Amino acid sequence: MRRFERTGNFLLYLVINLLINLEWSLPAWILLALHFILGWSIWLFVAALAAWLLWVAITMGLLGLASRLANSSEPQHENKNPYSRKNSDVMPQLRKDQAENEKNNLM
Repeated sequence: MRRFERTGNFLLYLVINLLINLEWSLPAWILLALHFILGWSIWLFVAALAAWLLWVAITMGLLGLASRLANSSEPQHENKNPYSRKNSDVMPQLRKDQAENEKNNLM
């Protein structure tokens, strides 16, 4: 599986993610409209918007953590299979085969 490296700035990724998930802020904007139309408290809008921002940030953090844990390298184990060939046995043979193929291609 291909391993991805997370490079860059968390805030840049947060802004991009906020733009992608803009539709989830719709309840906050409805509450802002109700503040101007019916005189509801502005704190309802602030709380809904803060909850949305917090949800997106926590989701990004958890996905980033899962990505880092999934991409962690496992320590290499010693090959204990007595019937398999070792790398030292295979590599000289591969080099010899490649040299023979190059000679055949030149002729």
